Amino acid sequence: MNQKTTFAFIDASNLFYGGEKSLGWKIDYAKLAEYLKSKYNVSKIYYFGGIETYGFPFDYLGNDSISIELLMEFIAELITNSTETNQIIIYKKHLQTLKFYKKLYTFGYTLVLKPVKTYYINNEITKKKANCDVDMTFYIMKEIKNFSSCLVLSGDSDFLPILKHLQSAGKEVTILGRGNRTAKEIKQFAGSNFRDFEYLRELIKVSE
Repeated sequence: MNQKTTFAFIDASNLFYGGEKSLGWKIDYAKLAEYLKSKYNVSKIYYFGGIETYGFPFDYLGNDSISIELLMEFIAELITNSTETNQIIIYKKHLQTLKFYKKLYTFGYTLVLKPVKTYYINNEITKKKANCDVDMTFYIMKEIKNFSSCLVLSGDSDFLPILKHLQSAGKEVTILGRGNRTAKEIKQFAGSNFRDFEYLRELIKVSE
């Protein structure tokens, strides 16, 4: 690979966990994409996240990611057929989330979305989870021959083995994570190549 090529991999559940309430400010994803392209010369941005499906028949064996268009059609049909006002409000709010994901496509993100799974104990919901670590690791390995440097937006310690492998394979690795949510071992691994996402606030926040 003669020319330096940089890919970005975003672990949305780790980096953006809690959303605006957690960050204290709202991200402008168009600005984020432009920042990654201008600052790091990123040519491809992968975004990994979970999404509520409300019974949408997702084929795990045949697909890597949920079709936003098909899920929107499915939710719209649920709204039409529902008689519960509160549930209709929830569905409509979810449609807005799906429209947000459609915008991410237009901003240049490659989305890999998987259903959020609900876990129960004694018929009570204990937690909802869409762990995309394996998916993100898979795509990093799938693309490893196509980039010379890698920008990982996550502070999850589960990624340490793949990050060490990238480094041993001669890839330049930069970590862009939230300082207070980034695992100690990830910071130790990255060293001077760790960047605190919180410092980007004035560059990528939504303008008021």
